[in-house]
Parts: sequence; structure tokens; C-alpha cells
Amino acid sequence: MLILAVGFTFPKYKNLTLLQLKVKERGVDLQLEKEYFSKLTETSEKLKKYEESLAKINSALSPDPRLPALFNFLQTAASQNGLVLKKIAPSPTNPLKEELLKEGWSPKIRETGVNLTVAGAYSSFKNFISTLEKTSRMIELENISFSSPEGEGPIDFNLRVKVYSY
Repeated sequence: MLILAVGFTFPKYKNLTLLQLKVKERGVDLQLEKEYFSKLTETSEKLKKYEESLAKINSALSPDPRLPALFNFLQTAASQNGLVLKKIAPSPTNPLKEELLKEGWSPKIRETGVNLTVAGAYSSFKNFISTLEKTSRMIELENISFSSPEGEGPIDFNLRVKVYSY
């Protein structure tokens, strides 16, 4: 009888021990998840302090190049600084170059080139460049060339700018 009792209870005891071990493992997993979510909540609260700065960064790196809005900005900036926008044309959107990726830039970031020609006085052009530098969008001046017509007249400035988006 004793052998039969031990024979039937021993497998049940083994199962009980395994179940207790699994319960302990699940308890540890649950505790780790609670700690993870509390850290996420903490981080979320910290990020709320920087909401305005993050909004500026998000506007600087827009999800798409938004060329009509960019063209409008360039037209407005040129006219506010006393320049005439003669020509504007986009270049294809390109992935980032290897050297920028090596510097830690995200591979999701894209660059779009824009070629434009503006005409006006040098001082107006200088103010226009300053406006481009102060904008919240990530605009990089890549190339500048200029030509002066014979006689009196406004100077033509040819620019190539890069705008970053993700």
C-alpha cells in the first residue's frame, strides 16, 4: 500500500514543484515588466518638460520634404529681404551620404536639394542667407554662385540648398 501511495503521489509532487517554479518565474517576469513600465512613465514625464523643444525639432525634420511649403517659405523669405525669386526647382530626394551616417545620423533621414535663382542687391542677399540660417527647418546651403549683368542692374544669385526630412 505504501509503495502504491508513494508511486501515485510522487509524480504529482514533481508536477507541483514544477508549477511552483513556473509561478516564481512568472512573478519575476511580472516584476520586471512593472519596473519597465514605471521607467517608461518616468521618461514620459521627463519628455513633457521638453515638449516645446521636441516640437521645434519635429518641425525642423518634417516627415516629408513638403516642397510647396518650402517653396512658399523661400519665396516669402526672398521677397521680405528685397530679392526677386526668378527660378526654383527641386532635385530628387536622396538617402544620406555615408559620411553623415558614420557621424551618427539616422539612415531614415533624407535630403532634398533645391536649386533657386534670386536677383537683387548684395546686402539683401546677405539678409536672405541670414534668414535661411535662422529658420527652424534644417536647411543647409550647399553652393552659391552669382553673376552680374553688364551695366546697372540686380545681381543674380544661384543657390543650391539641401533640406532634411525623415
